[in-house]
Amino acid sequence: MKYGINLLLWTDTLSDDAFPVLDLVKKIGYDIIELPMFSKDVANAARWGKKLDEAGLLCSACGALGQGENLTSADAKVRRAGIDANKSVLDCCAAAGSKILIGNTLSALGYFTDKPLSSDEWKWALEGMSEVGDHAQKAGVEYALEPINRFETYTFNCAADGIRFVRELNHPSVGMMYDTFHANIEEKNVTEAIRSVKDYLRHVHISENDRSTPGSGGVRWQETFAALKEIGYDKWLVVEAFGASLPALVATTKIWRRMYKDESQLATDALKFMKSSWEK
Repeated sequence: MKYGINLLLWTDTLSDDAFPVLDLVKKIGYDIIELPMFSKDVANAARWGKKLDEAGLLCSACGALGQGENLTSADAKVRRAGIDANKSVLDCCAAAGSKILIGNTLSALGYFTDKPLSSDEWKWALEGMSEVGDHAQKAGVEYALEPINRFETYTFNCAADGIRFVRELNHPSVGMMYDTFHANIEEKNVTEAIRSVKDYLRHVHISENDRSTPGSGGVRWQETFAALKEIGYDKWLVVEAFGASLPALVATTKIWRRMYKDESQLATDALKFMKSSWEK
C-alpha cells in the first residue's frame, strides 16, 4: 500500500510558492502527493513533474470543470467545452507524471438543474466521457470517476450510480474511485458499497466526515478498512482535507471553520492513522 495526501490542504494552485510542501510531505513519510489540475497549464505541470522527481514523490491528480464546461448540458457547445477541458487536464496529468486523474467531471461542482439527471443528460455524459476516455488512453492516464454527494452535484452520488455509469460506458481507461467523505453521506452500508465497486476501483480518498483529520470524526473507519482489505485493494490511499484559507475552495466545499491545529499536524496524524488502521 502507498499513502498520499492532496495538495489542496495547502493550496489550489501549482505555483512555485508551494514547492516546499513537497519536501514536507516527503519528510512526514508520504509516497504520493495529489495535484489539483485546475489551471490546465501543461508546461507548468511538466515543471511540477520534475520537482516531484527531485523530491522522490509519486503523484495523482484531481480535476474539476468550471461553469460553462458541462458534459450533461443541452447546449452542444457547452458539452464540447467540457470534453475539451477534460482533455486538457489529462494532458497536464501526463506532463506531471500522474497515471491517474480522479474526480466527477461530468459537470461543474455546484451546478444544478433542480431536477434529477434526465435520460438525455445521462446519454450526453456517456458520449462525452467516451471521447474523454479515448484521450485518457492515448495519454496513458486512468480516469477514476468519483461519486460525489447530492449537495455538490446531481450527476451521480453513490457507488450504485457510478457502477451503472462505468458499466454502460465500458471503457478500459475509465474506472471509479471511493471517497469516505461522500460515502459517509450517501451510502447506507459502506461495506456493501466497497464490495460493489471491487471490479472498478482505481483510487481511494481518506477523508473525515467534517473534512478534518482522518480518524478524529464519525466515518465508519473500521468497516471501511476491513472492506478494502476484504476486496484485496492494494493501490493508493490518499488523504483529502481542505485548507480554510483558499477562497474558491472554501466557497465550493463550505469549509467555514478551522478544524485542525495546522496543516503539518493534520498530515502527520492522518498518515499515522492510515498506517495503523491498515495494519490492524
